[in-house]
Amino acid sequence: MEIFLVLLALLLMILGILGSFLPVLPGPLTSWVGLLVLHFTDGIELSTTFLIVTLVFAVFIYILDYIIPAIGTKRFGGSKAGMIGTTLGLIIGLFSPIPFGIIIGPFIGALIGEMIHRNDFNKALKAAFGSFLGFIASTFLKFIVAVIYLGFFIVKLSEHNTSWY
Repeated sequence: MEIFLVLLALLLMILGILGSFLPVLPGPLTSWVGLLVLHFTDGIELSTTFLIVTLVFAVFIYILDYIIPAIGTKRFGGSKAGMIGTTLGLIIGLFSPIPFGIIIGPFIGALIGEMIHRNDFNKALKAAFGSFLGFIASTFLKFIVAVIYLGFFIVKLSEHNTSWY
């Protein structure tokens, strides 16, 4: 059972990092669930305070994930169409065979969304840039938190001295 829980926690950590980039997975929250699973293994101590603080932080990042791109879009004169375009561009960019599709996709999506909303290329380009910056900032923040949680996982696992790993 111990090996199963550790492997499940590791899988959740990996999914948490992937969730930093994929809009369908809440990255830091998924990583936190991995820490929670690790807590239920024998001999690995994660204090209640640690779990509560990391949960609050993961929820805070989850909420910011919706606010940061909106701030970027609004600050550069963008619309909801630009934000929707950013998300669609991300999904298409993930599955496209072009290099850096995950980076190019959100920008192109935001630009197309803004062009549909308004027919002024310069304003649409500016708003798309703001939406793109918000997306990149939010993604980077989620990725950093998920990696930190993976670091906690590795440290706690390495402190546990048993023969099963």
